[in-house]
Amino acid sequence: MIGELPYAHGGPPLSGRMRAEPEDFLVDELIGFSATGAGEHWLVHIEKRAANTAWALRRLASFAGVAERELGYAGMKDRHAVARQYFSVPAKKGVALDWSSFSDPDVRILSALRHARKIQRGALQGNRFVLTIRDVAGDRAAAGQVLAAIAAAGVPNYFGEQRFGRGGANVDKARALFAGRRFERNERSILLSAARSEIFNAVLAARVEAATWDQAQAGDVFQLDGRSAIFGPELIDAALRERVARGEIHPTGPLWGRGTLRSADAVAELETAIGAAHSDLAAGVEAAGMEQERRALRIRPGALTSAWLADDVLRVEFSLPAGAYATSTLRELLKTSA
Repeated sequence: MIGELPYAHGGPPLSGRMRAEPEDFLVDELIGFSATGAGEHWLVHIEKRAANTAWALRRLASFAGVAERELGYAGMKDRHAVARQYFSVPAKKGVALDWSSFSDPDVRILSALRHARKIQRGALQGNRFVLTIRDVAGDRAAAGQVLAAIAAAGVPNYFGEQRFGRGGANVDKARALFAGRRFERNERSILLSAARSEIFNAVLAARVEAATWDQAQAGDVFQLDGRSAIFGPELIDAALRERVARGEIHPTGPLWGRGTLRSADAVAELETAIGAAHSDLAAGVEAAGMEQERRALRIRPGALTSAWLADDVLRVEFSLPAGAYATSTLRELLKTSA
């Protein structure tokens, strides 16, 4: 469980209540491109409240008169939130859609412009979050110090609880899958991801405990900040350590799969030992045909700001790259309840 994983900045000095209302968790998807203005699709920007991405997709497909599988979107967005995200919707020949006539109590159209391509999964730069925490208690001075540490050093890039399902049940289901239990194809994909995430979080937790999660170690593989490109292992010298310190590059951990770990030396020894400690999960994802990949151990929230709206109400704003979890940033600051 993510709540049991070690902290990088001494543990949360605050406690509070999250998501008292959907408006307390605002998410803006950052896709990094604009509508082309012409083409065989609509680029539809929506705002959804207390509705999941699948629900919004069904409503848009029904309105446009197309199959759900023909729509595209970059990523899933939380149900218990107000989230703005983009969909590509095929434009049927000879059908003039009036998006202003779309009506749904939980989904609002912000814009709809013609676009040349279908949006592919993962095709986004990141997300911007505005989080309001209520009933806050704790040491405000210490909270300021933790926020400064987060801004300067970043946070461990743990997979959040959303990846593991209620009570972490997805990992147990993954073990059942590997033992022969049958699951639907979509759920199978979720369970494979949960298994890999469990191993990654275990590796990251070990490096947080050793205070090496944000330090270059012998045998490390590195990821360029804001990009998917990785390199290494290579000689750890002063110049490379300085690049890590500046946040230009980040050490990585394994997303388990077939093949040989790219890491070497002490890093490979640690990752191999943790893979062996989770041998059922490691063997299961290998047998499923997943390949070895890497994920940054550290994330640095962008444009991190905070403000006290009342004595017991705190608002925190920041942006994260694609694939990072707001809960992994917030957990360093406070323990929350739903």
